[in-house]
Amino acid sequence: MPDLNFQIEGVEPQQFAAAPTLIFKLRVNNATPHEAIHTIALRCQIQLEVSRRKYNPEDQNRLRDLFGQPERWGETLRNMLWTHASVVAPAFENGTLVDLPVLCTFDFNLAATKYFHGVTDGEIPLNFLFSGTIFYAGQEGGLQVAPIPWSKEARYRLPVKTWQEMMEIYYPNSAWVHMDKEVFDQLAHYKAIYSLPTWEDAFTRLLATQTEEAGA
Repeated sequence: MPDLNFQIEGVEPQQFAAAPTLIFKLRVNNATPHEAIHTIALRCQIQLEVSRRKYNPEDQNRLRDLFGQPERWGETLRNMLWTHASVVAPAFENGTLVDLPVLCTFDFNLAATKYFHGVTDGEIPLNFLFSGTIFYAGQEGGLQVAPIPWSKEARYRLPVKTWQEMMEIYYPNSAWVHMDKEVFDQLAHYKAIYSLPTWEDAFTRLLATQTEEAGA
């Protein structure tokens, strides 16, 4: 019966895709030698292990929306679910290297996006929790099926620079913000009243007005 082990060997942004995507290089090894694996239907839950790195003062300020004041981070820093991914691995014996695509989002309503945006450098500790189904050749040559135990996992430290490079590919010098349609309609009305040519101009005028009122 297969005994699979998993290891992330690297990561790179996918250059041309419909949405921002990271390609993790996943090494799959079978501890049972010379056993023919026909295919693996692999699923993966990816967690952010946010307490396994240090944060500089700039990071702490940018992450207050998520974790509150830094004095409370001993209580508020907990592992966060980032996303789920899946891939079908081809036939192999002993071991293989598989591209694991992970779709990413720049929606700032999501906690994971706020976290990625909040850290400025270094690495982000990730934990990959695997599950799925293995199809392999039994001792008599017939097709056998076995589950991947929930205990199978792999850790990897994602360079913050890699995330930043990916988002720069898909959203160069920009960010994506989701808002309620009613709020958008109000902003559109404000933009039209003042004949502002771009949405950036509308936000800039509103922020300037707020700053003036706060300083009054």
